[in-house]
Amino acid sequence: MRSAARILLAVLFVIAGANHLRDPAFYLAMMPTWVPAPEAMNLLVGVAEALGGIGMLNVRTRRAAGWGLLLLLLAVFPANIGMAQQPGREPWANIPTWVLWARLPLQGVLMVWVWWVAVSRSANPGSAPRP
Repeated sequence: MRSAARILLAVLFVIAGANHLRDPAFYLAMMPTWVPAPEAMNLLVGVAEALGGIGMLNVRTRRAAGWGLLLLLLAVFPANIGMAQQPGREPWANIPTWVLWARLPLQGVLMVWVWWVAVSRSANPGSAPRP
């Protein structure tokens, strides 16, 4: 079950990363004004998501990819808060307000999921000695 969950999550991150490159305007609109070089940051986040997803599939890179994705999910959280605080703004004007707010706890779910499939000892048997 964990392998299937890992593959599904990896696919989700690769798709999300590719979407940053396919539709940058959506992500640039939600980026806080204090973020420097928004276009470069959007590219960086998209590439990091895709590489993190791919990295979870290889046992040698799984734990590092998981830690990277956990940090990335924390880093993008302010953008998700800003998006929820601006319902009706383009380009997410057609997304219901409740969905914008529901995305916030979803970040926590994603973090737990990443931990379970990529970072925890049980996700990486033999990678660390057990007491």
